[in-house]
Amino acid sequence: MPSVDLNCDMGESWGAYTMGDDAAMLRIVTSANVACGFHGGDPLVMHKTLSMAKANGVNVGAHPSYLDSWGFGRRRLVGEDPADIEKMLVYQIGAICQMATYVGHRVAHVKPHGTLGNAAQEDDALAAMIAATVKAIDPRLILMVMPGGSLERAGEKAGLRIAREVFADRAYDDRGMLVSRKLPGAVIHDAALAARNVLRMVEERAVISVSGKRVPVAVDTICVHGDNPAAVAMASEVRRTLETSGVQVVPLDRIMT
Repeated sequence: MPSVDLNCDMGESWGAYTMGDDAAMLRIVTSANVACGFHGGDPLVMHKTLSMAKANGVNVGAHPSYLDSWGFGRRRLVGEDPADIEKMLVYQIGAICQMATYVGHRVAHVKPHGTLGNAAQEDDALAAMIAATVKAIDPRLILMVMPGGSLERAGEKAGLRIAREVFADRAYDDRGMLVSRKLPGAVIHDAALAARNVLRMVEERAVISVSGKRVPVAVDTICVHGDNPAAVAMASEVRRTLETSGVQVVPLDRIMT
């Protein structure tokens, strides 16, 4: 019987501002990618999110980004020194790891957020730096990547465990990469359509592009973005569809043993 992890980006609220329904999502998903303060999240939100994840038996991972709270981590900041980005990663991952320890939980993986993650898909030097930084912090950490890009190759070269991720709520191009959010149809809001797409990706071990092209990939984990208004309904439908089709939905660390 095939197994797959279901993950969500969360802990992205900040101060008085609420982003997503983390409490509801944590009753559905098996792994949570928790914001580390640079695109969303703050110490109180980190603590609350990690505590809820522990109570629900949900794995947690660090979700570091560019220092871009204004743009929600979706802008590539011009002129940033790679050495500076490296220190930002250490700062963010360190913060979430120590908060997890404080609540009695453990960070199992790292997933770069937003534009940082997208840039690392096509920038070999940036990808190598991210992989080396994660390994230096803790070589036991799993690196969550989109399959087929620079970050996957860098993580493999560094000897890290690699979790290949596909997205329930995003469209793919013919390269097997995500369609830019700037283009129409990039984000999927129909829960039933997303669930059908996910089941096909898991069964065929491939992503299907908007033109219908089949791009073979390994599938270890499926992401539903928490900031999508349809996120909770979509995650619930995805999990129901997978389980009724005989796919086990289990935490990431059980898949990557």
